[in-house]
Amino acid sequence: MKNLGYCSSSKTTIVIFIHVVTILVTQYLTERAEAFDPLIQLPRSTFTRTRTRTRPRSRRVISVVDFAAKGDGLHNDTQSFLEAWKTACSFPGFANVDVPYGKTFLIYPVDIAGHCKSKITLRILGTIVAPKDPAVWNGLNQRKWLYFHGVNHLTVEGGGSINGMGHEWWARSCKTNSTIPCHPAPTALTFHKCKNLKVKNLTLLNSQQMHLAFTSCMRVVASHLRVLAPPSSPNTDGVHISVCKGVEVRDTLIRTGDDCISIVRNSSRVWIRNITCGPGHGISIGSLGKSNVWEKAQDIYVNGAYLSNTDNGVRIKTWQGGAGFASKITFQNILMENVSNPIIIDQYYCDSPKPCKNQTSAVKVESISFINVQGTSATKEAIKFACSDTSPCEGLYLENISIVSASCSFIGNTSSYCWQAYGSTQGFVYPPSCLLSNDNFIKQRVSLGSKPAAESI
Repeated sequence: MKNLGYCSSSKTTIVIFIHVVTILVTQYLTERAEAFDPLIQLPRSTFTRTRTRTRPRSRRVISVVDFAAKGDGLHNDTQSFLEAWKTACSFPGFANVDVPYGKTFLIYPVDIAGHCKSKITLRILGTIVAPKDPAVWNGLNQRKWLYFHGVNHLTVEGGGSINGMGHEWWARSCKTNSTIPCHPAPTALTFHKCKNLKVKNLTLLNSQQMHLAFTSCMRVVASHLRVLAPPSSPNTDGVHISVCKGVEVRDTLIRTGDDCISIVRNSSRVWIRNITCGPGHGISIGSLGKSNVWEKAQDIYVNGAYLSNTDNGVRIKTWQGGAGFASKITFQNILMENVSNPIIIDQYYCDSPKPCKNQTSAVKVESISFINVQGTSATKEAIKFACSDTSPCEGLYLENISIVSASCSFIGNTSSYCWQAYGSTQGFVYPPSCLLSNDNFIKQRVSLGSKPAAESI
């Protein structure tokens, strides 16, 4: 057999078989991902209503054009939008606020407040665009464009699009030009302190920075979204989740210049299902613990994702000096194609122009599972667990892993790296695991923690 690059010609037949299966599964799941065909179905509720409604619920329909919105993409329609919202908010019951199909509405930075009497559905059928000139934000909060806060029982849908017109912001970013100082840029669509929220059937384009953010929210479902920006656009995360509880993101396509999905501080009960990601930086939990703060991320389940040509695959990242924990996290049924750093835990994360100083404290990383992860790696090191000396990673679990080199036609010579990483494996795991056993970790801690009886009194 011909030796291709650094690929070994003596790899076993089982690796060849796994690689062939990976290619076939890649083709199959790619077709399904593009069609947003769900790979996994949640069980349906067995609850059945015993009563029927005797009368339909009344729903008021309010269009922004009823309040003099032009919809030509040139005139400022912000006030018309706010008046339509205020009117719908004042009605009891249910109300629609419509952004009509076939029109483009120029909306300036706007705060949309809640405490409404009605349950509102914002139907974006047409297009909402941001001002092109960053100077519009002078004197305003530069982190906001469309900012919803304190709104409960809100649905945002309609099949239309939201365009952040971010090109001027990207050109002024320190990530694009390192000689200029770093400044904040707006998140296109933010929901803050919202409950019982649904965001679905929308396209988000070219955000100034992050596209869609949920902060301090509860009971959120985001589904059937298309989030698109050039690979070179800086900090344009697709979906950002912070200080939230009970968030589901599913059946969504994300192609941006940063994390497809980022889950950060103090978030829990997060479900990520059936995601197509790439280009971008993959699916990330963290960073956690920056500036020596206490933060947590727990009960996170990623089940069903296709990642292609991303800088990372599935990642947990924490800063030295932090505290808290990342725990009970599962990445399952993941398919990767030409992904750098496919599986990575990095407790030495440092996103700084200067080297970060070594610190002993760390965010604890424990009970992390990687199950059924298949595909190809753009780098030799397909699995990397770089854990803290003083707070090692515990309870890591690998099951049915096959990540081979993207540069080889048949077999891949990929490798694993472990530092202070303890856990176990099951099934076929390639590249071979470098995890230290959990038993050794327990014995080591018992030995280090034991004291003579006289000292413990």
